[in-house]
Amino acid sequence: MVTVRAPATSANLGSGFDVFGVALDRPADVVHVERADRTTIEVTGVGSQYIPTDPNRNVVGAVAEALDAPAHIRIDKGVRPSSGLGSSAASSAAAALALNELYDRGLSREELVPIAAEGEAVVSGEAHADNVAPALLGGFTVATDEGVTTIDADIPLVACLPEIVVSTRDARRVVPKQASIDDLVHTVGRAATLSVGMCRRDPRLVGAGMDDRVVTPARAELITGYDEVRSAALAAGADGVTVSGAGPSILAVCGSNDRTRVAAAMLEAFDDVDVSAQAYKTRVGSGAEIFEF
Repeated sequence: MVTVRAPATSANLGSGFDVFGVALDRPADVVHVERADRTTIEVTGVGSQYIPTDPNRNVVGAVAEALDAPAHIRIDKGVRPSSGLGSSAASSAAAALALNELYDRGLSREELVPIAAEGEAVVSGEAHADNVAPALLGGFTVATDEGVTTIDADIPLVACLPEIVVSTRDARRVVPKQASIDDLVHTVGRAATLSVGMCRRDPRLVGAGMDDRVVTPARAELITGYDEVRSAALAAGADGVTVSGAGPSILAVCGSNDRTRVAAAMLEAFDDVDVSAQAYKTRVGSGAEIFEF
């Protein structure tokens, strides 16, 4: 048996749609794999009742097929499905790394990124790497057609997850198909600012670089209380706030001394609009970890 822990992630970060991602130090999925003649899947943990165990419909089934590595796969979910925290990516990344070890395929983590992304295609219809890259590699990642660039950034974060469900497919449907040149210039500038902030480990620059006029406003409409929660987080000292991935989680960047205050403000703002939520005081963390054979 091989066991792998893979972290939750936050993709897009506002200005980096389908490109930027960060690994979070919590929560996480744990995946256990054992050799078998055919792939079977068992799922426990948060939201497990909503996750199919048919290998043709589960992200880890797609990964096992891509690696030609049949196994009995047990997923202990710590990342809620449809949370905007890379739930499917955590399972895909953990399974890819575990099966690579189990069958001694000898692939690097970078080479496993497109394989893990095949799992993402089961959920969203597209094999994009913005979540699986940080889940495998850790840190802040920039995923393009040419590959993945990784920066080891230690940035304090708060991820606030409301009891709202936003499917990845629905969140992709609302993304505008066109953007003005002014919005394009604005996005490029903010993405560059965010990247510099990650390199400098500067929460202020990272927060400023999250601002986005194209994708985030469209997705925010799917999240009850988004404007109120964003305003509350900024008033409590957050350096920047945006939708985490497809939502409904909301991600706030803040100095290490502000996380408790920011988390409390976000929870209170959700409560004011009659939405239950939980907050993770987290930070940019490491990628998937093999911790049991």
